[in-house]
Amino acid sequence: MSYLTSSGNRRPLPAAKTPLRLGVPGFAHPLVAPVEWGRLCRADLPLDWTVLGSASGGPGSRPDPYCTAAAAPLREAGVRVLGHLDAAFGARPFGELLSDAQRFLNWYRVDGFAVARCPADTGALADVRRVTGALRTLHDRAYLVLLHGSHPVAGYAALADQLVTFTGPWNRYRWSRPADWTADHPPGRFCHLVHSVPRAHLEEALLITRRQGAGTVYMTDRTDRDGLDPWESMPGYWDDFISNIGPGVSE
Repeated sequence: MSYLTSSGNRRPLPAAKTPLRLGVPGFAHPLVAPVEWGRLCRADLPLDWTVLGSASGGPGSRPDPYCTAAAAPLREAGVRVLGHLDAAFGARPFGELLSDAQRFLNWYRVDGFAVARCPADTGALADVRRVTGALRTLHDRAYLVLLHGSHPVAGYAALADQLVTFTGPWNRYRWSRPADWTADHPPGRFCHLVHSVPRAHLEEALLITRRQGAGTVYMTDRTDRDGLDPWESMPGYWDDFISNIGPGVSE
């Protein structure tokens, strides 16, 4: 069975319950969200990665004992911890990004980096290639995630281990379409981050994830109303969410 993409090509339909992995874009600072960080340490959680940052989103100006305390048990549980780097859509200087990355490595022993607000156009491709190449010189086994938030041009797929090709609310996600070039890559190369998903639409939203060929996902009923960060706390339906993406590990 298959369905038509926006250009008329056919993409195979996945099995309805194809297991997905969990990508956590980071909670509030560990000082104010210790329960959320602690619940990620379960060995049976189908967790692909989580993002660590100080209150400012980066490594901070000095080691943060709360971030250190949050990162250590995650690593012991085998969780891939990524340092949060803000590319500011190409406006951050190269040296600043590398300096942030080095502090993440020195202070928190991260396993790689999540490059937020990453450019997605052809014009910035060479600059992002330079950044990702330099990050791999700092840590030759670094796991790199580029958070574009939308589908970039195909050339970015060669620069990182995973691309976040959707970030936004349910009312946009339900009408979204994958770029045709993504069909040439396995689901593990793509992640979707969706907020404002009502519990009644959770299964429908996850079916969209599977149909679009993304293997990693994070969904929440938290919203961005009044300037709130929807990722700061766990979804109200956390156990239901986990049981629907993996092989039944909810409590």
